[in-house]
Amino acid sequence: MQNPQNYPPYRRIAEAIIERIKSGELQPGDRLPSVRDIVRTERISSATAARVPSYLRSEGWAIATPGVGTIVAQPKKLTAGADRLSLLRTGSSGIGDGERVEIVGAELEPATQEVADALGLEAGAEVIRRRRRYIDAAGVVTVSTTWIAGQLAEQAPELLETEPLPKMTFGLIEERTGRRASRRRDTVALRQVPEDVAGLLDAEPGAVVLTMTNHYWDQDGEPTEYAVDYLGVGRDLSSEYDLD
Repeated sequence: MQNPQNYPPYRRIAEAIIERIKSGELQPGDRLPSVRDIVRTERISSATAARVPSYLRSEGWAIATPGVGTIVAQPKKLTAGADRLSLLRTGSSGIGDGERVEIVGAELEPATQEVADALGLEAGAEVIRRRRRYIDAAGVVTVSTTWIAGQLAEQAPELLETEPLPKMTFGLIEERTGRRASRRRDTVALRQVPEDVAGLLDAEPGAVVLTMTNHYWDQDGEPTEYAVDYLGVGRDLSSEYDLD
């Protein structure tokens, strides 16, 4: 990851503003510094200063409003399930900035054909289903459902408790079985919201939203988890990569 001190001036200033938004110092609707303000306080050219609000808008942190200027946008970015694994492995809780999680279900059920195919099981085999709802200041971020082979309930009974898992499902399975999630496949698609998800998502049944489906395999190539995230209405999926 590039050192922020090595960013060009406009990016360095913008990143400092983003940190103020993440910390809660700047809230949705708050007016951001104008180009004139930035020129005066940062002692840079108008052309460079103009790139600051442009960058913030392009990254989804701000919007332009007639007669007011650039203001902090309502949060829209999504922390996808696969991203939570990356956060966990860097020492984070796996929860995004400003998010909280509700565990709304943890139970055994017979696998549908879709779930059975993903986990390498027979349709109707017993699986663990854990359903979570992630929420931030703007509302529901996503409703995420994970399925795991039912036999793992013996080694990790916490999977059937409606309490957050400190190491999430990834970490708990690895801790109890030695099976580390080593490969994943992400599939983004539009889906209709099913009735059992609609109420949790604050959406109408049948509404079409973005979804992300995650398949996970362990170090031996065996399936470990299958998950489907339904994004909140108006949410975006975004990825950023270092190319150096």
